[in-house]
Amino acid sequence: MTYPKEYRYTRDHEWLHVEGNKAKIGITDHAQAKLGDIVFVELPSVGTKLAAGDALGTVESVKAVGDVFAPIAGVVVDVNSDLETAPDTINKDPHGAGWIAVIEFADAKQLDELMDAAAYEDLSDE
Repeated sequence: MTYPKEYRYTRDHEWLHVEGNKAKIGITDHAQAKLGDIVFVELPSVGTKLAAGDALGTVESVKAVGDVFAPIAGVVVDVNSDLETAPDTINKDPHGAGWIAVIEFADAKQLDELMDAAAYEDLSDE
């Protein structure tokens, strides 16, 4: 799998697509493949303030339940409510329609701590 080069990635297998001071967040193709068929997604509430590393939501599959962590600090400004009725969208399109939430952030320096696509591909190949 090649990962979108304009995205940033975490060691916990989340991705961010940054536009201005907002970051759309989801889990990577590697993460969804490890989880298997996703059957439920717990979304955060709009307005929730998160520190980097806080649990943003939960993804439940037929194999396991896993937390999705906020890669950066910010406030949730949008959620993908389509996942409530179609959680398997994450399996079908993890880097597109399977996004989970959008965070508005104030400190762009946080992004410097995240991996680019090449570094993430090296990590996921391990």
